[in-house]
Amino acid sequence: MKIRYGNIDDATMLSELGAKTFYDTFAKDNIPENISLYIKKSFSREIQLNELSSPDIVFLIAELEDEPVGYVKLNLSSKDESVKGGKAMEIERIYASQEYIGKGIGKELMKACINEARQRGCDSVWLGVWERNQRAIDFYKKWGFREVGTHLFSVGNDPQNDFVMELELA
Repeated sequence: MKIRYGNIDDATMLSELGAKTFYDTFAKDNIPENISLYIKKSFSREIQLNELSSPDIVFLIAELEDEPVGYVKLNLSSKDESVKGGKAMEIERIYASQEYIGKGIGKELMKACINEARQRGCDSVWLGVWERNQRAIDFYKKWGFREVGTHLFSVGNDPQNDFVMELELA
């Protein structure tokens, strides 16, 4: 597996992979209209181009045999009031294609996230995770993340409760 930085040439791929992984992860637990609204609001090619062009956003893309199988979107400028770190980096998205879940993609992406945070001098990494996504919560806890708060995350017109989890870096 190779993990590389995303660039503007990845906009279409990230649009498609982002929409697919979000749908595969959350469609069964949400109504179709809200999933569709969220995907439209978050994963267009234009939105991906803007994010790829932002100095505050970093994409890390996991590839197997030159095929993208997962990715991370890191946000260097967002902060949640419950996060303790003075220089914190948000893992805004971490997704693997459904057929690769459980095959180490998430583990390698998380290692890359933590390494990126350390290289940038961050003292913590944080993320929001849906309170009903126990598999993800357990994954983050294995890495040492702990709950520090909650915030709302809207999927379409449905405000949902996310746990804010933070990993303090030594």
